[in-house]
Amino acid sequence: MEELYNFLSSLIRMSTPLLIAGLGLVFSANAGIVNIGTEGFMLVGALMGCAGSYWTDSALCGALIAMIATMLFSSVFAFFVLNMQADQTVVGAAINIFASGLTITLNRLIFDTTAGVPVINTFVPVPVPVLSGIPILGALFNQSAVCYLAFLAVPVTWYIMKKTHVGLEVRSVGENPRASDTLGINVIRTRWWTILLSGLLSGLAGAYMSMGQMSFFVEGMISGKGFMALAVVVLGCYSAAGVLGASLIFGAGMALQYRLQAANTAIPYQIIAMLPYVITLVAVCVMIRKSRAPAATAMAYTKE
Repeated sequence: MEELYNFLSSLIRMSTPLLIAGLGLVFSANAGIVNIGTEGFMLVGALMGCAGSYWTDSALCGALIAMIATMLFSSVFAFFVLNMQADQTVVGAAINIFASGLTITLNRLIFDTTAGVPVINTFVPVPVPVLSGIPILGALFNQSAVCYLAFLAVPVTWYIMKKTHVGLEVRSVGENPRASDTLGINVIRTRWWTILLSGLLSGLAGAYMSMGQMSFFVEGMISGKGFMALAVVVLGCYSAAGVLGASLIFGAGMALQYRLQAANTAIPYQIIAMLPYVITLVAVCVMIRKSRAPAATAMAYTKE
C-alpha cells in the first residue's frame, strides 16, 4: 500500500510541469503557433525561480519572478515570429540554444556553488484536511499549492477554449486567420497574447521543477521536458482534457522510471532512463493521425 501511495504521489509531481506548460501551449497551439522554444522557457523559469527564491526568501516570489522573466523572454519569440515573420521552428530552436547558454552563465554568476549549494525556500506539500488521510488516494491531496492550481486550471482552460468568445477567437485564428481578420479579429494581437501566456506558464512549470521536484537549479535540468509538453498537446488533441490525460501518462512513465531505479533491478539504468522518452515517442506515433492540428499551424500571417 505504501508503494502505491508513493507511486501515485510521484506521478502527480512528475505530471504537474507537463500539465502547466501544456495548458499554456493549448492556447498558442490553437492559435496556430508551434512553440518549440518551450524547452528554453522552462529552463529560464527553473533558474529564475531559484534566483527569485534566493533573493526574496520566498518560493512564491521566486515563481512570480520566473513567470515574469519567461513572459519577457517569450516576447522575443513573438516579435520575431509575428512581427518579423521568421520561421517558428528556427526561432524556437534558437531560443532553446540561447537559453541553455544563458542559464549556465547566469547560474555561475548568481550562485557560488563552489562553497556548496545554497538553501532556498521551495514548494512544500499542503495537505488537505481529512482527504489527505485517505489510504492511497490521499497522495492526491498531499501536494504543493502549485499542483492543486495546475489541476484546477484544467476545467478553467476547457471552459475558456470551448465556451467563451475568447476561445472562439483563438481557435478561429488558428484555423483561418484571413477569415478571422475579415470578421474584425486582430490576428497578430491574439497570437501575441497566447504566446505570452504560454511563456508565462512555461516559466511556472520550470520553477516547479527546480523548486517542487528538486530543491535547486541544475544546469540542463529540463532534459527534454519542454518537447514532452509539446507532445502532450499533440497527444491530447489540442484540448485541456486531453492534455491532462497525456500528462498523467507521461508522468506515470517518469514515476515508474524513478521507482525502478530505486528498486535496484537488473535492468540497465540506461534503459530505465529511456522509459519516459520511449513512451512519448510511441504515444505520439500512435496518436499523430488522430490528432489534427489547426489548419494555419506555423503559417505566418500578413494583414493585407
